[in-house]
Amino acid sequence: MRTTSPKTGVPRNPVTLMRRVYRYVLPEVRTQLERWRETAERIPDPELRKQAIASMTTKQFHCEGGSVYAAANLSMRHVLLPLIVAFQTISDYLDNLCDRSTSLDPVDFRLLHQSMLDAVNPEAPVQDYYACREERDDGGYLQSLVRTCQSCVCLLPGYEHVQRSVERLVGLYCDLQVYKHIRQDLREGELLAWWERNRSPFPELRWNEFAAATGSTLGVFYLFLTASYEDGVPERSEAIVEAYFPHVCGLHILLDYLIDQEEDTAGGDLNFCSYYDDMGRTVERIAWIVDRARSDIAGLHDASFHRMIIEGLLALYLSDPKVNHQPQVKAISRQLMRGSPMTRLFFWVNSIWIRKKGG
Repeated sequence: MRTTSPKTGVPRNPVTLMRRVYRYVLPEVRTQLERWRETAERIPDPELRKQAIASMTTKQFHCEGGSVYAAANLSMRHVLLPLIVAFQTISDYLDNLCDRSTSLDPVDFRLLHQSMLDAVNPEAPVQDYYACREERDDGGYLQSLVRTCQSCVCLLPGYEHVQRSVERLVGLYCDLQVYKHIRQDLREGELLAWWERNRSPFPELRWNEFAAATGSTLGVFYLFLTASYEDGVPERSEAIVEAYFPHVCGLHILLDYLIDQEEDTAGGDLNFCSYYDDMGRTVERIAWIVDRARSDIAGLHDASFHRMIIEGLLALYLSDPKVNHQPQVKAISRQLMRGSPMTRLFFWVNSIWIRKKGG
């Protein structure tokens, strides 16, 4: 029985996918992260150093999860893995830096996140991304991450066909990070105004669900994968964006917020799951988004791979140890996992195993 697509070598069942993840993806992701950690440990400014190291310590699974896309084109993993790890590391570092920021200046947050837009534009000059804040000396850490991404996208054969779509998704991501990190009394108003400017294509979404969708990097990683094929881009970039945004991306981040509710409450951080009226409504909306996500990816090239991404997201987040310490979240998790297909249960077991081995 054939287990991979004859054209792209994309794994079509969970066993093949996880074999590649264990053999090729996870070891290289951890090697890449160790290199960036060594660089982060040399950052002169103590606050920047602290947040850079913390982002890799607590969010390693973000890089591991995102790098699954490299398993779909192993012949280009030498480009995709460094690219995905570097880009996700920028995202996680800046999220930590803004969450625990000594600044509440939207201009500062906008300039910091310009690094993500520069990272996906190989012609963009690197900048002083810390120009609007007190902590500025990172020893070139952030610029080095940006340059790594730029050098990698230059090696993707089809990048020119997806660059505009990549920049669109990254631009939305940067907007979110600015609005969600400003003063608490201004956040919701800015997010609602932003939603009003963007809501017309998404009549069935709520504002918090749109905002959550913009916070996902999965659409970007799928565009990177699509650009990696030597024999041409198998999907139109517009089709990829429509298939992943907003429902696959929204599911990703709503699950992330779901398990972080206790942590975000303690830190005074905005959490998009808190805008649902009660547990029942939370389950109802996330389940609806799961159904829409499955429908959206049905027409994609190698749709079976993307169905595994959706089931893997549910398994990865709902098996997180944080769930067991939050009774309401645990109850929601049980409802969402009820009647799960074997694929999701397979990924559930593997998610637990990977966490144990990851330390």
